[in-house]
Amino acid sequence: MINIVLFGPPGAGKGTQAERLVEKYNLVHLSTGDIFRRNMKEGTELGKLAKSYIDNGNLVPDEVTINMLEDEASKHTNANGFIFDGFPRTEPQAEALDAFLEKKGMEITSMLALVVEDAELKARLLKRAETSGRADDADESIIENRIQVYKDETAPVAGYYNKQNKLYEIDGIGSIDEISQRLFDVIG
Repeated sequence: MINIVLFGPPGAGKGTQAERLVEKYNLVHLSTGDIFRRNMKEGTELGKLAKSYIDNGNLVPDEVTINMLEDEASKHTNANGFIFDGFPRTEPQAEALDAFLEKKGMEITSMLALVVEDAELKARLLKRAETSGRADDADESIIENRIQVYKDETAPVAGYYNKQNKLYEIDGIGSIDEISQRLFDVIG
């Protein structure tokens, strides 16, 4: 079973590459961002709570995120594996994910970290805002905050998986096909 943490700053291409990994390896894509957005659109309590954090470019608290993700993962009992996209974002979330998977007799097989420079991230997010309708992609100050929050609070999670020899840094610049091939080469 393949269980991948797909990692990288906002705009690195995680969503695009996750779709390709799902197709190639028949995995279940669990994107905390997608799950939060669905809940916000539906006006659920989780959605309202998540919106209050996301609108300011901040992370949703660990407990809310962990419970939501475990609930979503448990719906897929016959999965060949999972791609965790946007999770874990903190070391306590990584520890909680390991504990959850261990209860199911699984583990994270690799963390694939897409590496992209800040200027490229900003350009990608501003371009995505033109088609996505996402307000957090259209405001440069929110984009800068999201990138800084990633660097300060999320990027250190890579060290957690590096200690387990599961971290693979992937060049996130190039064509979608080139980046996909780099990911495929690591997974095997």
